[in-house]
Amino acid sequence: MPRLDTNRAAEMEVFVRVVELGGFTAAAREFRLTPSGVSKLVSRLEARLSARLLNRSTRQLQLTPEGQAFHVRAVRILAEISEAEREAAAGAAPRGHLRVNSNVVFGRRLVVPLVPEFLALHPEVTLDLVLSDMVIDLMQERADIAIRVGPMRDSGLMARRLGASRVVVVASPDYLARHGTPARVEDLARHRGIGWTFQRLRSAWPFRDGVSAAPPPVARAGDGDVARELALGGVGIARLAMFHIGPDIAAGRLVPLLEAFDPGDREDIHAVYLGQGGPLPARVRAFLDFLAERISVED
Repeated sequence: MPRLDTNRAAEMEVFVRVVELGGFTAAAREFRLTPSGVSKLVSRLEARLSARLLNRSTRQLQLTPEGQAFHVRAVRILAEISEAEREAAAGAAPRGHLRVNSNVVFGRRLVVPLVPEFLALHPEVTLDLVLSDMVIDLMQERADIAIRVGPMRDSGLMARRLGASRVVVVASPDYLARHGTPARVEDLARHRGIGWTFQRLRSAWPFRDGVSAAPPPVARAGDGDVARELALGGVGIARLAMFHIGPDIAAGRLVPLLEAFDPGDREDIHAVYLGQGGPLPARVRAFLDFLAERISVED
């Protein structure tokens, strides 16, 4: 049965302001309550949750680990409540601030060119677009949408599929002229590789029959564009998605290698977001629909 005597949103709001303002007295002034009243409200919240959220001393308040986790979620929930109220009052027109994180290459090549059109269609939306190949925590970074290339790691996220791209082992003609062309997977051990500065789900490259291998990295890149430039410069062998290097292969700037051992795997591309199937803010829904309508990667 619902607890009608508990205003959970009000409790969250008071708790969040106590944390942000650094004390009960400042929060009490804002809500026109007494400091003891605010303290009792937070204590009541802790009792209901059966968890201590704040460690109190005469001089300061400190969040417990449980308090830190609750604060992050409470901030997001309160923001969603405010957004829902604004959307209801405005007929659910997309508005407000949208935070998007994207894989660097995909973002530069496919998302950035679409931003002017999206903002022209939705003039009441503002946008933060951050390009990074690091896999971020959407809740921690307070991102609305993240575009990810590769296996889905977090089953707690909702996802909209944008396509898939074959992944190819490549090197420049200059590199092959100087170091030779690998004929078998085991030859990679004697070559020079281009790796990543961040952790990947799979460090070795997959090949047919369950075999995996990768050349020892002589250089590491922080994003796909840097890895591509290193490969074009003859530094070593790289493994990159076709949506990224297709034009380089067509122009002869990069040469596909070990195609007879290609496992045929493809990296899925998704726009992921929080939601668990519930209603989405109009700005988030509009951007997801916009991407799905204009982007379709199948190579």
